[in-house]
Amino acid sequence: MGQYMLNQSDDGSSTEDYLATLHQITIQLRRQLVSRRVIMARAGLPVPGEIWEGLLRIDGALSSLDKKIEEDEHERRNLQALAEIGRVVNSSLDLERVLHEVMDTIIQLTGAKRAFLMQRNNQGDMDIVVARNWERESLTANEYEISTTIVNQVLTDGEAILTTNAKADPRFGSQESIVAYNLRSILCVPLKVKDKLTGVIYADNQVREALFTERERSILSAFADQAAVALENARLFASVQQTLAEVIELKNLMEDVFASIASGVITADTANHITLCNRAAQLILDMPMDVLLGASLSDLLPKLSPDLMERVLEAEQFDHRFIGMSVNPELQHRGPVDLNINITPLKTAEEKTRGVTIVIDDQTEKRRLEAQRRLFGQMISPAVIDQLDPDSLQLGGRRSQITVLFADLRGFTSFSEATGPETLVNVLNKYLAEATEAILSQEGTIDKFLGDAVMAWFNAPIPQSDHTLRAVKAALAIHDAVRHLHRALPEQFRLSFGIGIHSGEALLGLIGSQKRLQYTAIGDCVNTARRLQENAAGGQILISRVAIDAVANQVVARSVSPVHAEGKERPIEVYEILSLR
Repeated sequence: MGQYMLNQSDDGSSTEDYLATLHQITIQLRRQLVSRRVIMARAGLPVPGEIWEGLLRIDGALSSLDKKIEEDEHERRNLQALAEIGRVVNSSLDLERVLHEVMDTIIQLTGAKRAFLMQRNNQGDMDIVVARNWERESLTANEYEISTTIVNQVLTDGEAILTTNAKADPRFGSQESIVAYNLRSILCVPLKVKDKLTGVIYADNQVREALFTERERSILSAFADQAAVALENARLFASVQQTLAEVIELKNLMEDVFASIASGVITADTANHITLCNRAAQLILDMPMDVLLGASLSDLLPKLSPDLMERVLEAEQFDHRFIGMSVNPELQHRGPVDLNINITPLKTAEEKTRGVTIVIDDQTEKRRLEAQRRLFGQMISPAVIDQLDPDSLQLGGRRSQITVLFADLRGFTSFSEATGPETLVNVLNKYLAEATEAILSQEGTIDKFLGDAVMAWFNAPIPQSDHTLRAVKAALAIHDAVRHLHRALPEQFRLSFGIGIHSGEALLGLIGSQKRLQYTAIGDCVNTARRLQENAAGGQILISRVAIDAVANQVVARSVSPVHAEGKERPIEVYEILSLR
């Protein structure tokens, strides 16, 4: 048999090739032994007893060697499969892939028809995570026919269970699931991670008995140790992925919220370098993101206000908060701006200061609108402004019962002829300012200024039950204010108002066009008040009979000559207001 002697290959031949060659040699040797025995028998050659016994020993040795080769080959394949699946499950963090690889390898190692992997859920109960058959197909829920008794015992004892015929096994034969599902060969091993039992691997065959041996149990137990770690790693990775996805989603949400904040937000670290800023900060400061990020606050803040950097240091060192600081810098491209700045310490969850947060509100447009409103309020009564809705302005008006007051400076025409324009305007504004203050003090609505005259009304847009009395008080206040004004003016600048007051119905609303509107009062009531004013002497207050009837018990008045007003068929009965009672 020398021609069959084998030496270790130097060409890199695999163990699998070696075993296959050895198997072929034993087969050839046995064939040659049988062939020579036949030849000797046909030739009638006697075989000595010792030779025959030697041949039998050789035949037995060859049979044992062949069987050993087959066992070694089976063991080698199992170990190779175990090593390969160990490589796969430990190199992949895809939980679903790991689960399928584990189950398919279990079936390959044991020859089972079905395999189940069960793990504990958050409530501590066992769930079938994956179930596969010998055709590498996933089982459906109605195919989950297993022995819960065996599973529970493995979970309780933490030891693997092997039964070659569950129906005949005295430990389990009487169990309902064993009988009902006709279960035979069953192998169930625990999954453990750091001595903590996390689940079980359950394999069975409902047809063959004695399918599993102690060797399958040993191999599957060893494999289960690897699989448990791999599954735990995959589970932890899946959990980390889920957490990461949630963190990313939360981060994106925070970035969206941060970007949508109208206020500019800047954060800086303890070295006073800007670490974060939103889009609003870029727009307000008129600086791009790449310039702001990483910039030093000591370079940025002095351009806004010289004392802001000092406030930042106080916030960091002494935990101070500075709210509502108003600064008015001039930016390169935007020009003068009005900014409102808050500086607060930036804290960690442990209340440790890690820098500052600066919130910037751009008040430029708001201040501009406020200035416009103040100017508008000087031209139109604030009460009218408050009543107007810019979104529902329409031409036209509504009828209202009002008291109208007209006041006009006497002798202003001749005064203007002898006075320069600048002086004239200055003096006129002094008189009109006194008249305006007197009217507004009684919450009257100033309609307009007509040269040296002022028109106002009461009881609109805000109802006033004593509107006529308010008009009288405003007229008397005008005369008092003029007397005080005269003390501070040269004699040639001393003028006086003639005032007319009348009550009646008028149409109040917007007159003009969509491009140019005026809120005013129109009607005979207005015309009558103006006619009374035209007939009033300087320092005189004339009031109609209709109006004085409303305040007869509250004023001192005397009757004067009726006024023949243009457009009136009858003279207007008129009284002069002397004082309040």
